[in-house]
Amino acid sequence: MKVDDIKVFIPSKDFEVSKAFYTSLGFKGAFVTDDLQLFENGECAFFLQRFYNQQFAENLMLQLCVVDINEAYEAAASAPHAQKLTSIQHERWGKVFYLSGPAGELWHVTELVR
Repeated sequence: MKVDDIKVFIPSKDFEVSKAFYTSLGFKGAFVTDDLQLFENGECAFFLQRFYNQQFAENLMLQLCVVDINEAYEAAASAPHAQKLTSIQHERWGKVFYLSGPAGELWHVTELVR
């Protein structure tokens, strides 16, 4: 099997709030259906769905690899509806901060050492 792409379906507690959150982070949304929107930034994409399950949302973790952690942090710090934002931490493999989205999904925003 050769895999060409993979996309995650992210839940939203409030679909409009989540769309605004991801747009503020620099993702461009595209209509798919009334209950599904595709968000893209560069070659990366995910689906935002009008679906919410608290246990699933609060256990969903995603890694977002960025080129410039400081630029990403500034965008996250000004994003509406973010639930939690940590400071940038330095690890042996790079830098990371943690950002919780409106439904409780946890993003590991990472700049890897290259």
